[in-house]
Amino acid sequence: MAIRLAKRADEDTETHEINVTPFIDVILVLLIIFMVAAPLATVDVPVNLPSASGEPPPHPGKPIFVTFKADRSLAVGDETVVRAGIGAALDAASGSDRGQRVLLRADQTLSYGEVMGLMNLLRNAGYLRVALVALETRGGP
Repeated sequence: MAIRLAKRADEDTETHEINVTPFIDVILVLLIIFMVAAPLATVDVPVNLPSASGEPPPHPGKPIFVTFKADRSLAVGDETVVRAGIGAALDAASGSDRGQRVLLRADQTLSYGEVMGLMNLLRNAGYLRVALVALETRGGP
């Protein structure tokens, strides 16, 4: 009976690494399946739709613009108004329809607080649908 106490260098040792080759093979097969199945999933089904006889919704009229200039003057449409008379000017422009959207154009040199003060003034006059207007920039900030 013999006992071996030392290891030889040519003996096989266990490796503790994951064999990724089968994993890559499975991923490639799934990729091919999805590449073939994706165009088939977007096929349109031809349907002969009936016609509708309903009236189209009315196009909203000309929007109401409130302009807040750098010199802190206000204008409703093209007419210059005083700060205290903004509610009456908006009533005249909207036909007293306080549900109509008001588009607010404010100069960029005005402070945030001044613009919020005008928005509060519009809210107190009953105009809750106020949207801010800005220039669209292309590319970046």
